[in-house]
Amino acid sequence: MSGHSKFANIKHKKEKNDAAKGKIFTIIGREIAVAVKEGGPDPNNNSRLRDVIAKAKANNMPNDTIERGIKRAAGDAGSVNYERVTYEGYGPGGIAIIVEALTDNKNRTASNVRNAFTKGNGSLGTTGCVSYMFDQKGQIIIDREECDMDADDLMMTALDAGAEDFSEEEDSFEILTSPEDFSAVREALETQGIPMAEAEIKMIPQNYVALSDENDIKFLNRTLDLLDDDDDVQAVYHNWDE
Repeated sequence: MSGHSKFANIKHKKEKNDAAKGKIFTIIGREIAVAVKEGGPDPNNNSRLRDVIAKAKANNMPNDTIERGIKRAAGDAGSVNYERVTYEGYGPGGIAIIVEALTDNKNRTASNVRNAFTKGNGSLGTTGCVSYMFDQKGQIIIDREECDMDADDLMMTALDAGAEDFSEEEDSFEILTSPEDFSAVREALETQGIPMAEAEIKMIPQNYVALSDENDIKFLNRTLDLLDDDDDVQAVYHNWDE
């Protein structure tokens, strides 16, 4: 397990999102729309929708906003035409970057993503050029201060539900699952009333790369900020050891 401080990054992201909740709510709104289109509006029969609802709650989205999003998506299911698109490329210093988007206009999104890489002295690559450096995993982060359960009991709860790995950091616990077992593990923790700071399927770097050149750091941050500001972009993964 890397010593990379995942929880610190999550708290930092949440602080940024608190200043721009519209962005995270837009992301989750699109995920709700796609989940409803693919599996229907009933969370009891749609595990993907249950996962998105859990993500929404972790990001403090109000229940009535979630319910409105589901109803709207159910009523407009025929008009939901978001496509999942993934881009891969390199930032300064050879940093590997994966961008996941949900878009109704692939040309617009491709142009914006390419622009973000170019302005940060990076380059957009071909499919598969960096994804081999990452593993797709379900990742659940739990704030130690919010968790009343003993660490050993938490570990056994997670492993019994199908988790692959459990690790402790100073301020948090991290649980990793296969993508297939993610929903079952997340729901087992939810049943026990364990609050999750983050629970998502994501691309996790196998190794992290440090940058020492100030210009490289400046340009990489420019790329990441431009991607973060793009409403089509759902997630950005990279192997920079921030």
